[in-house]
Amino acid sequence: MANTYCPICKEENGCMLGIEENGSCWCNLETFPKEIFELVSLESKGKQCICKKCLQDFNKEQQMKKNNG
Repeated sequence: MANTYCPICKEENGCMLGIEENGSCWCNLETFPKEIFELVSLESKGKQCICKKCLQDFNKEQQMKKNNG
């Protein structure tokens, strides 16, 4: 699998998307909770970027868990 795909959902990760506009990848403007990396296989860690949708979905799920106790 190419490193242009998210290791969680296997869709395109949008890596370096917006670099021309912002001077860096979108992920440099985000905070990734350490727990999200538990969803990434050992062979993909550090080799494939997590996509924005998976990050947003993970954060929403964590917020729902927090709100529901």
